[in-house]
Amino acid sequence: MSRILLVRHGQASFGAADYDDLSPTGHEQSRVLGAALAARGVVPDLVVAGEMRRHAQTAAGALEGAGWSAPVDVDPGWNEFDHLQVLAVHDEPTTVEGESEKAAFQRWFEEATRRWTSGDHDEAYDESFAAFTARVGAALSRLADALPRSGTAVVLTSGGPVAWAAASLLADADRARTDLWLRLNPVSLNTGTSTIVRGSRGTTLVTFNAADHLSPDLITYR
Repeated sequence: MSRILLVRHGQASFGAADYDDLSPTGHEQSRVLGAALAARGVVPDLVVAGEMRRHAQTAAGALEGAGWSAPVDVDPGWNEFDHLQVLAVHDEPTTVEGESEKAAFQRWFEEATRRWTSGDHDEAYDESFAAFTARVGAALSRLADALPRSGTAVVLTSGGPVAWAAASLLADADRARTDLWLRLNPVSLNTGTSTIVRGSRGTTLVTFNAADHLSPDLITYR
């Protein structure tokens, strides 16, 4: 069977002027990831990344840590959704007394993504949730078809695409997939790895968000 390892990028620069740039922790997470995969004997036939800077930086760190010389194929199908726009079109909720800044942001993010996924306001977004999921599904299909039998691919992407790939393989109905995505997306760890296998029984998710390569001080969500 063939194997696809979907990796969320290393920690980006949350709160900085340019989010799409790995923090020092993100660079270290990427190198540690690569070293851990190489130590387990992973030798990818394909390395694929979205076209965002944090994807390219994570790929570079992973290749450095692993000692791989494989070229990195760029596929924009693995890009994250525009979370800044999703937030911008949804009014920031009223502050709750005693709530931390982190908790307040998380609540705003979850409310905004629920609005986006509902499909009731598609005209407000450059990319609807339906268009996003179709894009990610097409990227996964392209990769699975391109992967040789018994081959391995490593994909450096974002939490949203990883969560959708997982949800689409675990649930059948559209509403169930969306509800599952809403639960999986917020818990995605930086450089967390999800494994998909493709064989005679079809395409199956076998692990989600594994981070056993990280020491406790390197485990981050943003």
